[in-house]
Amino acid sequence: MTAAAQGRIVRLAETARRAIRFWLDGQELRALEGDTVLTAILLSAQALRDAEFGPERRAGFCLMEACQDCWLWPETGARFRACSTQITKGMRLRSWPPGDWPASGEGQA
Repeated sequence: MTAAAQGRIVRLAETARRAIRFWLDGQELRALEGDTVLTAILLSAQALRDAEFGPERRAGFCLMEACQDCWLWPETGARFRACSTQITKGMRLRSWPPGDWPASGEGQA
């Protein structure tokens, strides 16, 4: 069965860009330079994260920075939107906030 038949996103063009590695929740994944974080994850993992209040998996919603469905956290640093952030070589990401969030100082003046 093909990836498309399994409901996965499939890259149809721009396949000649350089491949890079990144990590999501400790799992090594691959992307192409120039991909957004959201694109990179959905091409590899079918979903971005688990929903907070149910068994569903989340995969982004608006794709234009208007919602909070694609928030991710780097292993260090403040959360960001995966739909508008470019993937970089060696990025280490978390689908859930760190244990001390939001007390970690993010979003505080």
